[in-house]
Parts: sequence; structure tokens; C-alpha cells
Amino acid sequence: MSRQYHHDIVIIGAGAAGLTLALELADQYRVAILTKADIREGSTLYAQGGVAAVLSEKDTIESHIKDTIGAGVELGNPDAIRFTVENSKASIDWLIDQGVPFTRYGESDEYHLTKEGGHSHRRIIHSADATGLAISKTLIKNASNHPNIEFFPNRVAIDVITTQKLGLGGQNRAVGMYALNLDDDATEVFHGNFVSLACGGSSKVYLYTSNPDTASGDGIAMAWRAGCRVANMEFNQFHPTCLYDAKAKTFLISEAVRGEGGKLLLPDGSPFMAKFDSRAELAPRDIVARAIDHEMKRLGVRHVWLDISHKDSDFIREHFPTLYKRCLEYGHDMTKGPIPVVPAAHYTCGGVVVDQHSLTDISHLYAVGETAYTGLHGANRLASNSLLECIVFARSAAKHIKQFNADLTHVSIPDWDESQVTDSDEDVVITHNWQELRRFMWDYVGIVRTNKRLLRAKHRVDLLQSEIHEFYANYKISNDLLELRNLAQVADLIIRSAMSRKESRGLHFTLDYPNKLEQSQPTVLTPEKKGQETKREVSAV
Repeated sequence: MSRQYHHDIVIIGAGAAGLTLALELADQYRVAILTKADIREGSTLYAQGGVAAVLSEKDTIESHIKDTIGAGVELGNPDAIRFTVENSKASIDWLIDQGVPFTRYGESDEYHLTKEGGHSHRRIIHSADATGLAISKTLIKNASNHPNIEFFPNRVAIDVITTQKLGLGGQNRAVGMYALNLDDDATEVFHGNFVSLACGGSSKVYLYTSNPDTASGDGIAMAWRAGCRVANMEFNQFHPTCLYDAKAKTFLISEAVRGEGGKLLLPDGSPFMAKFDSRAELAPRDIVARAIDHEMKRLGVRHVWLDISHKDSDFIREHFPTLYKRCLEYGHDMTKGPIPVVPAAHYTCGGVVVDQHSLTDISHLYAVGETAYTGLHGANRLASNSLLECIVFARSAAKHIKQFNADLTHVSIPDWDESQVTDSDEDVVITHNWQELRRFMWDYVGIVRTNKRLLRAKHRVDLLQSEIHEFYANYKISNDLLELRNLAQVADLIIRSAMSRKESRGLHFTLDYPNKLEQSQPTVLTPEKKGQETKREVSAV
């Protein structure tokens, strides 16, 4: 029998979005937070730069909106952008009230604001160069101390449970979640009157990523299988500068390094970004990533260099203490010379379609953070808007949920059925498909795409999904199988979205359609009612 847990709301993920939602609701609701690994592991933890917000008298809401629209190459939703920016200061105030130790400076002890690529003003509030860590530690501490919040670590979410899946009449709504307990391989049932997917993006679908191992697109895949639309999955942001070092894997080098004067150099020491954009190192990430990719392929080199050693060494150690120490661990001294960098998959700009309350197409099912498509990012994410989006939309979701009666009747959910499956004796199939999926996504659906590459990727992912479906139906589930299933689904959505966009815009660049169309809309994919992921349409959200 499956263990059964009952809460008012079940949240998948303990990053900035999930924790904010939990803390905003906990005084009124009983909250369960499921995390795939330790509760401290997640993308928020690794976010270095900061949170974008209009906090200076020299800055304006209209300027932040303009920068966001520009970075998104006019594909963002104007209403969502304005909603986010207008709520930016209140979100920062909320984080400060929670106790987040943002960096101050000078005799006035004012908060220090930095500037990053694509921004016209200094508006990035930060905690040295480890803002995500500061936010994560603060919110986890507060959530852990709240009597109405219960953490369930080492749980892998399997699928959202809806009334429609249970064969119940009336409006379809989310009522819980199946999850695998990694500690004892038991499958559990989590009842919730509300369910929120806050489990990050899908960058692990690529061979090289700056994201933690947990970023396997679980929320997007689960929402799609439940019947939710997804949008703009072709726009995958590749961070231009991750440390190129085998031991470091892909340790992120913050964009703030370039914001404070860091220069990108070729192996001969010559700068090159001015050839690609007048803003040079401060150009949006898609432009910088493509420029690096171009130079690497042109020269046949494995990386380029990032140099900030011309700045005072005390300045570097003060502004980038974490980066400085980590780079030293791998034998690179930022104060004495350049460090090797390479692009890596970093952020999923698309996701599950939601409204301004973070509500999906299914009642009582919410998606927040990188899992969601709010319309904020358009064809490219403006630096440091992501943490802002987490806070703004999680608080909006909480406000919406509070309008409901917390005492909704829990429906009966059956135990997980393993009566027809056996233990697998061919786990090599999972390992092989895992490696192949991430390799062909990197080669065929990466920074630069073509029709032929996308077609090859589509043929391969179709075959993979067929193999995975057969494996899933006949063998007991495992963490690797569940992640592979989700990654294959997300890969399929990315490929479909990329194939449907007949232009180059923002993060989607194709050699077959190198120009930008005058009129363009978000790519929206809609699952068929029977759950067959075959229908594709392009329309406005």
C-alpha cells in the first residue's frame, strides 16, 4: 500500500518560487514541500547575480519595461512585463522583511545596485556574488521554523493527480501528486486541495548545463501530461560564461563580472565582442553566447577567455568573493589573469502557460518560477529578471489561493499500482538513452539550429519516447527512469517548438531562417484531450 499524506497545498520544489509561495500561505494553510534531493539543492542556490527591480530614483518602471521588452525581442507579453516590474519593489521589500542580507555600501549604508547585460540602469540588488544562496538560506530557515510547513526531501514527483484522471465529474482540478520516495523506493500519495509546480527548468536536456542535476523539466512534462499548454519552448538560454574545467563541470561565472568590466578574449588575447554588438560584453546573453560559439567554431578551440584582472585585486575579491575562491580551487586566479569560459544551457524561457495568478489550464494547479511561462521573458530572459519573476508570481499565486476555502473535501486517491511490473534487468537502456538524448539535443537543437538538424532530432526523440514508454509500462520506476521520461518529453516539446518557428529571434537562431519576421507570436503547444502529445499550434497566449 502507498503511504498517504494530506495537506492543503502540495508544492514541488524548494527554490525561491516554492518557498515564497509556502511562506505566504503557511499562516492559513498546511503546506507540504517535496524536493528531489536535499531541501537546499536547486537552481536558486546557484544564482549569483541578483534580483532586478526599480529601486533607484534614477531608474523608472518604464525603463525596466523597455529593457525587458528589448531583451525579449518584442515577444514578451506587455501586460505580464508591466505586472512584474510594477511589483518589483514590493517583492524586494518582502525579501528584506524575510531577512535576506543584501549588500550595502558607503557611509549612507544604502543597498548596492549593480548593472548587467541588457539593463540601462543599475537596478540589480544582490548579496555579494551569491544572491541565490542568501535568498535560499533565508527562506529555508523561515520555512523550516514554520509549524504549518512540512518538508519531504528525496521525493521524485511522478505525475499530477486530477479529478479527470480519477474519472470524476465536474470541473477538472488538481487534487494531489504521486511521488517516489528515494530513501526506500516506496511510492507515496500526496493529497492537496492545491498543487504547485515549482521545480525549475529543463536545461539538463542538454549535454552541458550550468544547472544542478535536478533541472530535468519535471514540472513542464507533468503539466503537459496532465493536459496543460506549454509555450516558447524553443527559447533556451545558454549562459555565455561557464568555467571551462573538467573538475568544475560547468561552474557559472556571473554576468556581473562582465557588468563590472570583464572582457571576453580570444586565445591570442584580443577582444572580439565589439565585432558582434555595439554593447560588446554588455549585450544580451543570446548575442554573447552566439558570438562565443561562432569564434570557438571558427578557430576550432574549446573555450575563450574572460578577463577582469585589469581591475584592482581588492575590488575583485570584494565584489566576487565566491567566484574568486571557487576559481582558485581550480587553479585560476581572477586577479592575475583571464579564466577559461564556455557557453552552457542555463535557463528555460518557455514553460507551462499560466495567467498573472500563476494558474495553469487546470483548476487548482499552479506553476511558478522557471517551470512557468508567464510571458515575462519573450524570446530571451533579461539578466536577473528570473528571481524577480519567482517572487512576484509566487506572491500573486498565494493571493489567488487565499480566495478559496481551505476546507475543500479531499477526494479518494488510489494507491500506486505496481501489480503488473517487474524489476528491470536492463538499466543500461536508461543509461544509453540518457546519454544519447542529451548529446543529440546539444548537437542538433543547441545554440545554432537548422531544419535538417531539427528533423534528425525529431526522428530520434520519437523513437526514444517509444522505448521509454515501453520501459515505463513494464518495469518498476526509478529516479533515472522518471527523469529520462520527463527529459524526453521536454526535448520533444523543444524540438516541435523550434521546428514551428520560421525565423531567428532571440535565443532561437536557425541558419535556414536567419532573419526576424516583422510580426511574430509566442509558440503555444496544446496536448490533445486524450493525452496524445501530437497536436501543435502557433498562436498568441
